[in-house]
Amino acid sequence: MAFLEVIKLKKVYKAKLGNVQYTALKDVSFSVKKGEYVAIMGESGAGKTTLLNIISTLDKSTDGQVILDGINMSMLKDKEISSFRRKNLGFIFQDFNLLDTFSIKDNILLPLILSNVSIDKSKQELELLARQLGLTELLNKYPYEISGGQKQRVAVARALITKPKLVLADEPTGALDSKSAGNLLAQFEEINKNGQTILMVTHSTQAASHASRVLFIKDGVVFHQLYRGDLARQKFFQKIYDTLTLLISGGINHEN
Repeated sequence: MAFLEVIKLKKVYKAKLGNVQYTALKDVSFSVKKGEYVAIMGESGAGKTTLLNIISTLDKSTDGQVILDGINMSMLKDKEISSFRRKNLGFIFQDFNLLDTFSIKDNILLPLILSNVSIDKSKQELELLARQLGLTELLNKYPYEISGGQKQRVAVARALITKPKLVLADEPTGALDSKSAGNLLAQFEEINKNGQTILMVTHSTQAASHASRVLFIKDGVVFHQLYRGDLARQKFFQKIYDTLTLLISGGINHEN
């Protein structure tokens, strides 16, 4: 059984007034192995963020199922969703979503506080992650006192501190300069090598080239996919770029 299974996912948005409908996802199916690093790409409006929101339990599908490590997330009751999300999922957003009135330390610790983890255990996890991500000297600062690249590393630490089964990253390099983006992507690869499963939505060919597989979404379906295999990252980058060019021009066939 796959670690993450997305089965015939469909999402239709209906306007509050009238009969106007918009189909964001038509029939999306794919699976992710434990420890895999998968990027999702596509043009604006292709359904990437809708897909990520459903997998993250922030939205509900119109039809279809999402199964994570044997748990059918689509069947969770409203009162179960928050607890499931805290225990199983880690989130990394483009705009960091840090609390300005909290120190860096408290921002990272927040998921453990919400899960009632002991102070001693929380401190141990914080110290380990801070060392790994180069944040030890920043723990007593506040978000407005550090750079964008540093903020994103804080967001990564906050996502990882609960040891989630799945990390979901939504355009994680979108607000970063090229150097900070490169540093973050190198950290993602290192995190993945340690066994963390990552699902990342991105417009960036550079970011996607760090993944082990890329899914291309077009018109609400998984249109094509590429595996990195033994390819050097630069060659995988070029392959992704060429595929996106063909996808936009209509020169590539739909993969079922």
